[in-house]
Amino acid sequence: MKAVVWHGLGDIRLDDVPEPKIQDPYDAIVRITTSAICGTDLHFVRGTMPGMQEGRILGHEAVGVVEEVGRGVRNLRPGDRVVVPSTVACGTCSYCRAGYYAQCDNANPGGSRAGTVFFGGPEAAGGLDGLQAEYARVPYAHVGLVPLPDTVDDAQAILLSDIYPTAWFGARLAEIGAGDTVAILGAGPIGQAAIACARLQGAGRIIVVDGVGDRLELARDQHAETVHFNAEDPVEAVLELTGGIGADRVVDAVGVDAQRPSRGPAVETLRDQGEQFEHERDEAAPESNPDGRTWVPGDAPTLAARWAVQMVAKAGTVGTVGVYPPQVQHYPFGEAFMKNLTLKMGNCNHRRHVPDLVSMVATGRLDPTPLITRWVGTEDALDAYRNFDRRESGWTKVALGVADDGSVAPGLGEAAGTGAATTAGVQGGTQSE
Repeated sequence: MKAVVWHGLGDIRLDDVPEPKIQDPYDAIVRITTSAICGTDLHFVRGTMPGMQEGRILGHEAVGVVEEVGRGVRNLRPGDRVVVPSTVACGTCSYCRAGYYAQCDNANPGGSRAGTVFFGGPEAAGGLDGLQAEYARVPYAHVGLVPLPDTVDDAQAILLSDIYPTAWFGARLAEIGAGDTVAILGAGPIGQAAIACARLQGAGRIIVVDGVGDRLELARDQHAETVHFNAEDPVEAVLELTGGIGADRVVDAVGVDAQRPSRGPAVETLRDQGEQFEHERDEAAPESNPDGRTWVPGDAPTLAARWAVQMVAKAGTVGTVGVYPPQVQHYPFGEAFMKNLTLKMGNCNHRRHVPDLVSMVATGRLDPTPLITRWVGTEDALDAYRNFDRRESGWTKVALGVADDGSVAPGLGEAAGTGAATTAGVQGGTQSE
């Protein structure tokens, strides 16, 4: 079968690889109809998340059709259409049963303290092949796989595999409540989804900070207030917008690959911190293999964390879902301490949130479809990776159409375009018939 395979830093290829087989009674084989590229995938190619094994299939987002199940899988059968949550959990340990699926005691071969398992990641994350392929083996399928109604199409469902659950989780971590003013750092896929999730959880105002113009336009389509960190100092802008108080809640949707401003007043503000950022980048990505502007690690690994602490109000809450691998060891704890902040962070407990999000889409409460800004075939995956990595205009979220058979085509979901918390606003006033 065809699959996107990691061969080294700056080296991914579209390879022919063996099809997966059932290895455990609780496995399922899923034929992938749609996959996607995530910012986390870029960490492995840039070098900001180490430990990848050569030959590992990439990807942790997928929609597909069950082809085969192990004898222990009693709730699914071949032909069922499913969404694959990005993280893997057993469903029986105390953590899973409490809803902390990302901290499952049994999924990681490294033992109960080894941490989160997800598809297409490093050995420390379970060493599982990923989902940017024609077929995938899904462990603990009886727990992980979430059935899909035909009213939810592939374009909607693929965003429920990781992007929307993580954004929902980030909003929950930030403790967003009715009337809160929320700042979201990062207008990439997670940040865009976090706008809708924050609104559904009661946010009164939503301010989005980024340095890429078309991503800020997409946020503005959702009627968020936007701050371009290459045009103004984002901390000062948020303080001005909030009467000098700061945001009640902040969601850090950036993580380790944060980029410093290239121009504007924030450059001068950060000038004295350049040496510290260089030290942090050397720690975060001791090895890298850039190709021009492609596969370049972020040059300010803790900048989003610093801005989050600076722009949140006293006694406020910061929810962090942007990825910070173990080698990132710096955080502005002193300033957070002195402001009495609540800090919450971690990997999303996907299986806890995916079923509810599927129901929201199926009933028309949420339509995530417009977040997909590019839809390409698997044969174009490598070019899509490069465009997404460089944050090219129009490449905010990329879906990979792997197979048509068994999929529900984009726009054919019964609730497509009807969600009150949609990622697209009406342009230019009222639409005419």
